[in-house]
Amino acid sequence: MLLPPQPLTLEQARDVVGRLDGLLLTGGADIDPRRYGEEVSRDHEGYEQLRDTSEDALLTAALEDDLPVLGICRGAQMLNVHLGGTLHQHLPAVVGHDRYRKPGQSFTPEKMTIEPGTVLAAALAGATTVTGPVQHHQAIHRVAEGLVVSARGFDGVIQGIELPGKKFCLAVQWHPEEDASDDRLVSALIHASQN
Repeated sequence: MLLPPQPLTLEQARDVVGRLDGLLLTGGADIDPRRYGEEVSRDHEGYEQLRDTSEDALLTAALEDDLPVLGICRGAQMLNVHLGGTLHQHLPAVVGHDRYRKPGQSFTPEKMTIEPGTVLAAALAGATTVTGPVQHHQAIHRVAEGLVVSARGFDGVIQGIELPGKKFCLAVQWHPEEDASDDRLVSALIHASQN
């Protein structure tokens, strides 16, 4: 079911989540930095207040109900912000390179290191690395309390997070949907949603 951004009360979000088997938060626009206590920087590329509010309500309801959740790119950032973490508003200014979003290219492959024993490692059949298509200029800065870092890029940038104690709550900065040959993360969400 496609859930377009819409004004949702918590009760409405609970009603929507009650009809779902899992929740996938996709990539998209930047998140309003005021949600994590910062002013909008000059490098910020705009946000969608309605989407931020809608996804925040859906996440509250999904986590209450222990609904399986997979976040992709912005979805990882939203999960972190929702739980009280912060973001780097413009990653190239922090790491000194633009490998995570090269000018003029849509997606570029980058190698990620996976933490053993994590939900992500299990979803990737025990892999210790994965190459994922990236396209992001923001990234997780301060990790929200309770979240575990499950993947990092070559330079240490956080590329995967998960919430222990939940049936399945995993989020990655890369775009697994861009590599049709590797459906392991989406399959893991579907499997968790069926159990």
